[in-house]
Amino acid sequence: MNPIAEELRLMSPAPLPLGLAYDGATLWMASRETHRVYEIDPATWTVRSETQAPGGPFGMTMVGDELRAVIGIGEKDHDRYIYRFVPGHGFKNDRIACPDLTGNHVAFDGDTIFLSQASYLRILALDGQGDVLREIPLKRTPLGMTISEGCFYLITGDEEFENLELWRLDARNESPKVDVLASIPFDARGLTFDGTRFWTSHRDNNEIVAFTAP
Repeated sequence: MNPIAEELRLMSPAPLPLGLAYDGATLWMASRETHRVYEIDPATWTVRSETQAPGGPFGMTMVGDELRAVIGIGEKDHDRYIYRFVPGHGFKNDRIACPDLTGNHVAFDGDTIFLSQASYLRILALDGQGDVLREIPLKRTPLGMTISEGCFYLITGDEEFENLELWRLDARNESPKVDVLASIPFDARGLTFDGTRFWTSHRDNNEIVAFTAP
């Protein structure tokens, strides 16, 4: 299997980058160390703003002009909630609990929020109150997730979070179809798509990587 084609590898503006989201002009990044969200200009690689999160941030996604972020609360960020973040105004108090208080990454298809749960090897479609509308089982651990043109794109790993692969998962029918697109030769976490290329975090190297599938 061919590896992803790296285009850029840039130093993260903060240690332990993880969650990423792209809104058309801005790359948003969440740091597991500082517990802050950074607004990055991808053209100049400068930070426009940074905001303290209400807990430990994990995955993020754009929902219209706002962000949704998985935030861990309590000891070791164990209890997970999905918070609303409004650029220029920060995090709002309204939140929904992740089912079983666990979850890692979120994606939005224009209508529905989807939450990946690494511990259960699944993706859940959620309504506005956090109730489960649909469950999509996975055979590997989801480590990053985004949606483009109706399909999920996932970074997946084995049970040890190793041997990473880039997947395209079409779940628009009852029987989801998986295409394995490429291998990923580093410990990638988080995923977003800017319309041309993907972005992920090489978390433990404090780097952010832009790439395309071969």
